[in-house]
Amino acid sequence: MSDIPLYSLPEEHQAVREAVRAICDAKIAPHAAEVDEQARYPQEAHDALLATDFFAPHVPEQYGGVGADALATVIVIEEVARADVSASLIPAVNKLGSLPVQIGGSEELKQKYLGALARGEGCFSYCLSEPDAGSDAANQKTKAERSGDGWLLNGTKRWITNAGVSEFYTVLAMTDPEKRSKGISAFVVEKSDEGVSFGAPEKKLGIKGSPTREVYLDNVHIPADRIIGDEGQGFEIAMKTLDHTRITIAAQAVGVAQGALDYALDYAKEREQFGRPIADQQGLQFLLADMGMKVEAARQLTYAAAGKSERGDKDLTFFGAAAKCFASDVAMEVTVNAVQVLGGYGYTRDYPVERMMRDAKITQIYEGTNQVQRIVMARQLLAGIQSNI
Repeated sequence: MSDIPLYSLPEEHQAVREAVRAICDAKIAPHAAEVDEQARYPQEAHDALLATDFFAPHVPEQYGGVGADALATVIVIEEVARADVSASLIPAVNKLGSLPVQIGGSEELKQKYLGALARGEGCFSYCLSEPDAGSDAANQKTKAERSGDGWLLNGTKRWITNAGVSEFYTVLAMTDPEKRSKGISAFVVEKSDEGVSFGAPEKKLGIKGSPTREVYLDNVHIPADRIIGDEGQGFEIAMKTLDHTRITIAAQAVGVAQGALDYALDYAKEREQFGRPIADQQGLQFLLADMGMKVEAARQLTYAAAGKSERGDKDLTFFGAAAKCFASDVAMEVTVNAVQVLGGYGYTRDYPVERMMRDAKITQIYEGTNQVQRIVMARQLLAGIQSNI
């Protein structure tokens, strides 16, 4: 039998983790509490990620990016989320918003918009959700109608991450209502397009540093070449995108859970009660052990899903949903338990675990609620689309 371990991160991926962690410790973590308190965009993180090529690491080299694979991108997002979940939405949403172009866009569209993203000319947001289209994503009311040599878009998009900050938006719109999901098309809209405006920032429980706003499209005329793929392919492209990007949400969840665990461990070793560190108490040790075990299980599932994403395996849909669902449930449990470890101190803003607990909750909701993820997984299982890795 070979003595080579069955699984370990390649050296280049370990190097990515070390590089990102150093940046986070120096440039992102010190501002996380202030970003949350002031509910402001984490510009320091934006600048640091852009300066170090971690702003949109997934963009292929032929379009000016660094061409990070799915696992390296996951590690970037995980490490940033360990410091500040709001900041981790910069690389995560840049992938979410631009991946439809990468999957289905023309070569000209890829050169223009992936190139602009790689150069840091603007963030890239994803406009799928609407007031009446959340879990029922096919229920699109935004319309795109042919107008001269282009398209005219009208509608409202809700819960759009980094809206108003991003320069570019992938927008899903109905081009043939009679075909329902097969009548949905995808387009690239620019912030500067006439008729584009934004609602007030949502007042949220967590991820306060990442603006969430409505996007209003009022007779927005865009050229014909801004359609992504063919007319009617939008919903298919959107769902393929989520198969890949749900794994980035899993990475966020792993990151915030690891950050909370790290803080809880340090606190437990320093905090004394009854004349000794609380880490010596077996009851607390069991709690910490469960936290560590579940974080590592979530990480392994997330990395396995990232491998599926990179290879385009047929069971990616199952693994993407499973990683997102499991890791986000773990993140919520671990961050709540981290608050418990700190006791009354954990319940105050003077310590970061209460922010981490608030931030963790959204990972169970966005890019498909965990109830929807279980529906997705069940359908894949019943269809026989699952492997043993």
